[in-house]
Amino acid sequence: MALFLLKRLATLLATLLAASIVVFLVLEILPGNAAQVLLGPDAAPEAVAELARQLGLHLPPWQRYLHWIAGLLQGDMGTSHAYSTPVAELIGERLALTVPLALLAMLLASVLALAAGVYAAARHNRLGDWGVMALAQLGIAIPNFWFAILLILLFSVKLQWFSAGGFPGWSEASGGHWLAALKALILPALALAVVQGAILARITRSAVLDVLREDFVRTARAKGLSQQAALWGHVLRNAMIPVITVMGLQFANLLAGTIVVENVFYLPGLGRLIFQSIANRDLVVVRNCVMLLAAMVVLVNFIVDLLYAAIDPRVKVSGT
Repeated sequence: MALFLLKRLATLLATLLAASIVVFLVLEILPGNAAQVLLGPDAAPEAVAELARQLGLHLPPWQRYLHWIAGLLQGDMGTSHAYSTPVAELIGERLALTVPLALLAMLLASVLALAAGVYAAARHNRLGDWGVMALAQLGIAIPNFWFAILLILLFSVKLQWFSAGGFPGWSEASGGHWLAALKALILPALALAVVQGAILARITRSAVLDVLREDFVRTARAKGLSQQAALWGHVLRNAMIPVITVMGLQFANLLAGTIVVENVFYLPGLGRLIFQSIANRDLVVVRNCVMLLAAMVVLVNFIVDLLYAAIDPRVKVSGT
């Protein structure tokens, strides 16, 4: 188990290093000048050059990269050019919305997908199976933003059960309440969960069907175990490895892909911050946000590897 963890940690660190190099190089080769964008097209060349010096743009790329990495290791992400605010503070404020939104969407998708996938597998080639798979195919085909607009039209405009957009904040100090904040995230989370839940339901069904054909399941049924008990007690756990793999990828995708839904619902999350920073050419914010998302993806995959070892003892024994 120790060797397994060391290998995964080494892979995590190497992936983060490679991701940081790619992120820095991609943003460095973009055309344009951040100082020119901040001062405007009519700014004097001397003023642009001075601002570029203050921003550190006159330094060689390798030196700027080392300064950035050193700052990250010390918890210093620099200061936003557009907002004149520490980047860490900006990101922290936006993560307070994006992470709960992604978690709520993942929870909805997982509960619905596991129930639908097991139900469809238990009724293989029957009406229930066909109905669930038809709904799953429809869910995969629906774009998130279009479904979000439908939710707003139904639940906000017609029924007036939810707000059409905005976020009140988690605490009374910020002018909101956690119940009101949670209610404001329900429609965006549902819009995100539909596609992910549809994909996960199909994966769950396939994995459960594969395990149902195993000899140990027939033995358990022959000993008198009911189909329901065999499904939830034996089959689902053995079918969870491919399901958990997809869950990890989906959660990482939810963290990185909330930008469209956040803009539809006017939510001040991380995706909206990235969108605004790209428009303002605030490369300090964009670079740190993209690196943070890459780190989250790598960390989620690391957690998935640990869950493999918890679910399947053969992983701990083999170390692979």
